[in-house]
Amino acid sequence: MSSKVNEIKISYKGGLKSSMWQKISNSQDAAELLFEDWDKDTIALQESFKVVLLNNSNKVKGIYQISQGGITGTLVDVRILFAVILKSLSVGIILTHNHPSGKLQPSENDKRLTTKIKNASGIFDIKLLDHLILAPDGDYYSFSDNGIL
Repeated sequence: MSSKVNEIKISYKGGLKSSMWQKISNSQDAAELLFEDWDKDTIALQESFKVVLLNNSNKVKGIYQISQGGITGTLVDVRILFAVILKSLSVGIILTHNHPSGKLQPSENDKRLTTKIKNASGIFDIKLLDHLILAPDGDYYSFSDNGIL
């Protein structure tokens, strides 16, 4: 009797040529890209958590939504986050979530999650460049710019 197991495939499909990928040089570049990408119908209604996946030149490979939650929070499964990061062979990431209330200050949970992800990133030699909190009006808070990353 032979054993049967499921086949697991890892793939990443890129439609844009890398010469067309947007380069992120600072938090404002990232915030503008993310606000443009965000669903304007839900940014003021419910929290979402996304990751920007970057190559070694800080060019955007893609943006992936990890979770969508309620009015005051969303759950982030760090295992799913890293499955996406590793599957895309990204070497840098920018975390982001929105605060429907428009309040830009990070909560203690936001800070703890960022520290947890930063620690895990170090194990895989992945650079956590920033964590941005977006408000519905397009304003943002950068962990990196505020020295708490």
